[in-house]
Amino acid sequence: MKAERPVSFTMKQTVHFLKKHDNFCILTHSSPDGDTLGSAAALAYGLRSIGKHCFVRCGDEIPAKFSYFMREDLLTPMPYETVVAVDVADERLLGSLMVGFAGKVDLCIDHHVSNTGYAEKLYLDAGAAATCECIFELLGAAHIPLNDTIAAALYTGISTDTGCFKYSNVTARTHRIAAELYGYDIHAADICKAMFDTKSKGRLELERMVLDSARFYFDEKCMVLTVTTDMLEKTGCCENDLEGVAVLSRCVEGVIAGVSLKQKDENTFRVSLRTYDPLDASAICRRLGGGGHRAAAGCTLTGSVGDVTAQVLEAIGEALEESHAGTSAHQ
Repeated sequence: MKAERPVSFTMKQTVHFLKKHDNFCILTHSSPDGDTLGSAAALAYGLRSIGKHCFVRCGDEIPAKFSYFMREDLLTPMPYETVVAVDVADERLLGSLMVGFAGKVDLCIDHHVSNTGYAEKLYLDAGAAATCECIFELLGAAHIPLNDTIAAALYTGISTDTGCFKYSNVTARTHRIAAELYGYDIHAADICKAMFDTKSKGRLELERMVLDSARFYFDEKCMVLTVTTDMLEKTGCCENDLEGVAVLSRCVEGVIAGVSLKQKDENTFRVSLRTYDPLDASAICRRLGGGGHRAAAGCTLTGSVGDVTAQVLEAIGEALEESHAGTSAHQ
């Protein structure tokens, strides 16, 4: 049974926990990205290398582009005793896995300052640019050697969570870790091409439709993009094709709050928010029941697209007014 408050673990305590326990089920968040998958794979391969038994579970289909490190044998279920979640700030982000794992996570390894403390034990490094940075350092502290596959998984998570090393979360530590990973045969250029520069024709058409949906508010300081299930059906795209759509909103000059609304079903939308100073995306999303990082956060809201847009704009408007960065009236 999970404690009312999580036990905050140090790196040393986390290493001791991982070495003491066995038969791990490693959970990722739904709509998996490079960091949650890279963290899970690297931890699993590392634990297997010292004789532990473990496998990875995700509530959603894993995109094929991650197959160079997410091998099938890693996803084969086996009896487990210890549940570890990686890069999962809130147990609601487990998606369909909530049914079997709500309140049953023994250890969470994360870098989100908004982590809700749902796990019994928590190793949190909010200064890390990606959870893969945490896994890299934990493996090192445990004296577990890396190999090419582990290094490729870690590089994938770090590069994707930093926007190929261009976001404000990048630190000197990030570059030092990346430099060490380059010492392995990771094919970094191929990884970056697959993660950032390769799109299907359907994805390009989806982007066109999404940009056509763009609306601007607060003297064009806020841009809202909408992805509907109808758009997905018309372009032949699926949930896995939506990764990176939120980034489109942060490319427009003058925009300091970029919003993407991704329709999950008739009355449910996944909200992704990207901000620039002085706005704090995590603080804005906390008002809406979500969380994340200062520059990137999210939440899930219910209602019509109009209702959801109004809720998000109200929270952004309050933040703009408090920061004196813009007007509070919808433009």
